Amino acid sequence: MKLNDLGFDDWFERHAGGVSARADGTARVTAMDRDRYLVRNESAEIPAELAGKLRFEAQSWDELPCVGDWVAVQYCNSGASAIVHAVYPRKTFLRRKFAGKNVGLQMIAANVDVAFIVQSCGVDFNLRRLDRYLVVTNEGGIEPIVLLTKTDLVSSEDLELRIAAIRECGVTSRIIGVSNVTGAGIEDFRKLLAAGRTYCLIGSSGVGKTTLINRLMGRDAFETKPVSGTGRGTHATARRQLVALDGGAMLVDTPGMRELGLLGAGETVDRSFGDLRDLSSGCRYSDCTHTNEPGCAILDAVARGELSEEHHRNYLKLRKESEHHAMSYAERRRKNRAFGRFIKSAKKQRSDLKPKG
Repeated sequence: MKLNDLGFDDWFERHAGGVSARADGTARVTAMDRDRYLVRNESAEIPAELAGKLRFEAQSWDELPCVGDWVAVQYCNSGASAIVHAVYPRKTFLRRKFAGKNVGLQMIAANVDVAFIVQSCGVDFNLRRLDRYLVVTNEGGIEPIVLLTKTDLVSSEDLELRIAAIRECGVTSRIIGVSNVTGAGIEDFRKLLAAGRTYCLIGSSGVGKTTLINRLMGRDAFETKPVSGTGRGTHATARRQLVALDGGAMLVDTPGMRELGLLGAGETVDRSFGDLRDLSSGCRYSDCTHTNEPGCAILDAVARGELSEEHHRNYLKLRKESEHHAMSYAERRRKNRAFGRFIKSAKKQRSDLKPKG
């Protein structure tokens, strides 16, 4: 297997910037669990750890390697393990705000060509959550495709209603329905997976991501758990990992995410809500916030019943959330830089006070 079979193309060669010269090989991160990594090169998949310098010089967590990253490595133990010295520039990325109250960016995966946003046709169907995933994929430059699973739980008429509801939210991405039980749509899905390209499944816990990967691989490669009494699936995947399928495509499986916070994605929110963006060209004021201004084309469309009030409300919520977290993140970075300057100044003063000679 060559590196280009794993997705290393001319783009990475052009944007390497001397990264490959920092070690004696190039590999791709295929799995991570806290500070433990697996990387794959042309010969094998081996365990790896971060070089101390890389860990120390990283200004934030998103600068450290994640699944899908290309990294420069130094081999140890006759090639049985490796040390990661540098990360190649990312062509695309998936990231979110850290879950909980922590304000910072967490990488989900890197260098993904297509993200399948997985939603169940059962109780997990949620248009507001779909909007979030679309913002995240658009921010990272990844093509989104909506994958509706568990179509066996609904009639064909109900399935069409769900697809229509997605379209009414201005979503123009391709939509595919599949069932792991009946096999419906599986072949259509499989035909989308091209050799040498990287795909990602993202969605809530229990929507059928891992079961779908097992079906594509033809075996129970990953553990799944039974559906709960509420009709919801239960969490199975515990870590992010990249697997190679028989046809040469690569697929990233991710844990279900209960939180998908946005940070600094204001412009991407506008791009993701294309229907609202188009309407905004008719607003009276160029800096219209679409909240209470007279002559707002979006508010007028809501009043006429041409635009969903919930869809508009979700747009405003995502923009506000992203801007709030961005301000908090900028303030924290400012304080960290100020503290760093204080430490350097203190060290210099201490050095100046030492007797010479």
